[in-house]
Amino acid sequence: MSVAVNNGNTGLAVNFYGNTGLAVKIYGNFSVAVNFYGNSGLAVDFYGNLRIAVKFYGKSIPAAKKDGCELRRAPSSSAGDMLAFQTSFREHTADIPATQNGTHFTASAEKLRKLVRDGPLHLADLKQAPEHFFEAHKILSEYATQVGPGFGIRFTVQYNLFAGTILGLGNEKQVAALSDMQAQGQLGCFCLTERLAGVNSGLVVDTTCTWDEGKQQYLLHCPSEGAYKNWISQGLTADLAVVVANLIVKGKRHGPHAWVMQLRRDGKLVEGVTADDMGDKTIGNDLDNARISFNKVWLPKDSLLDKYTGVENNDYVQRVPGINNMDMIGQRLYTGRTVIAASTLVFARTLFKSSKHYSDNKRCWDPKGSIALSDIPQLSLLYSSADKEFSKIEALSDLVEHGLAECLKNDIIPSNKLVEQVAVLKVKAIETTIKLCFKLKQELGSYALMSGTGFEKMDYLQCCKFAEGDSRILMQKISRDRLSAFSKKPVGTAKEAEVCTELGTKLMTGGKTAWNTNWKLVYGLAEVVMDRVMEEAIAGNQSKL
Repeated sequence: MSVAVNNGNTGLAVNFYGNTGLAVKIYGNFSVAVNFYGNSGLAVDFYGNLRIAVKFYGKSIPAAKKDGCELRRAPSSSAGDMLAFQTSFREHTADIPATQNGTHFTASAEKLRKLVRDGPLHLADLKQAPEHFFEAHKILSEYATQVGPGFGIRFTVQYNLFAGTILGLGNEKQVAALSDMQAQGQLGCFCLTERLAGVNSGLVVDTTCTWDEGKQQYLLHCPSEGAYKNWISQGLTADLAVVVANLIVKGKRHGPHAWVMQLRRDGKLVEGVTADDMGDKTIGNDLDNARISFNKVWLPKDSLLDKYTGVENNDYVQRVPGINNMDMIGQRLYTGRTVIAASTLVFARTLFKSSKHYSDNKRCWDPKGSIALSDIPQLSLLYSSADKEFSKIEALSDLVEHGLAECLKNDIIPSNKLVEQVAVLKVKAIETTIKLCFKLKQELGSYALMSGTGFEKMDYLQCCKFAEGDSRILMQKISRDRLSAFSKKPVGTAKEAEVCTELGTKLMTGGKTAWNTNWKLVYGLAEVVMDRVMEEAIAGNQSKL
């Protein structure tokens, strides 16, 4: 496509959708805006005085630098910018309800490959345009009542867990490689969770990766079946993997680190790697989940994601003092929990909307004729109360997304307050949507048993409950963190102080089993903290109105 303007003083706007080359030639004094959606080479020739703004929504190859004017990937913050992204992303995913319902996981993987290649969202946008990253997940979640969670999970594994870990922990060369991965439509998986580290076990990493001085390589190995990587989404189709293992240098363990590795070449697993299907699930069978093992797999020296720590001259080095490598790996869990929470809210909103459309048009007998099912008192109350509860959690979701976006753009570790808000958001969103969607199901009778209503996809919420941190584990973390903070500085709401004092006293006198013995108090403290965080979020949201 070529656009040429020969003379005159005016403004030129070019909106381009497609995969091709774009050339814009300008002769005169102009203000130029080029919005580009697709994979392309871009050439702009300048013959005069002008202002130019080029925004890329895809994989692009800028080739324009004349008279000191350089084109750069523009940040995404304006309303118009977000609208353009939403339009582009919806166009690229509009076929999902028709093509991804009940499809085989290989077809689902191919859909993601195409979406990655087409580039409405760049693999680097988690850092460059995090607002687009969050919005993309919400759009995909709108389809969940029709197709289930499979494609959405596949998407977040690709962009958050796989690419996001490379963005967060990788050096410049490793981050730059994301562009080539995107151009080729390569898929990645994230190998963290192990067989003996289920949702109630916390984070346990027994897989090892040992530095070999002679070979100048790393040896990746699972010492037991318990160390096999478990429930690895996209594990049967991925070309690449980010693997988390304990780094061993000169016999000393340095804790969990991350490596990026070739998992398959030409569709075949590399030597020493096995991948077994986890089997059929109640939902989401369009997503492949694998149990992956590593038996003495050699990895090259440059496979370690070494922005913060690495191996130099056969010694372990800390490149950035005070940065815990596991904390940086954990950043992906914060973004993951946030998009999961938002997805449950979108799922619930979509289910309630379609159900209300049905009940508004469903007539029921009444002594004076008939009334709409929606006007039955208990159902009417459920619709209104659910709307209020969802709105409260959405206020916290907006607050968290804004906070995380700033951290991602500026490479900042989230504050303790933001980490607490993320945990509260995930628990409240999931537990509330499960509760209210189940209540709705009970009120709609046989309609809720029909295929295509969305109720048959409710195990989607079960997936969200334990993914990236089970609700119970997160509640225990909230309580532990609050107790720790209270012991250093006994401040907070009166109720929090009361529960902290009671639980703290019992823990000091109850011995090793005190935590489990007083589990009701543990979860009770978490509930009190979550109530306070929710109230603060609502108050902050109202202050902006």
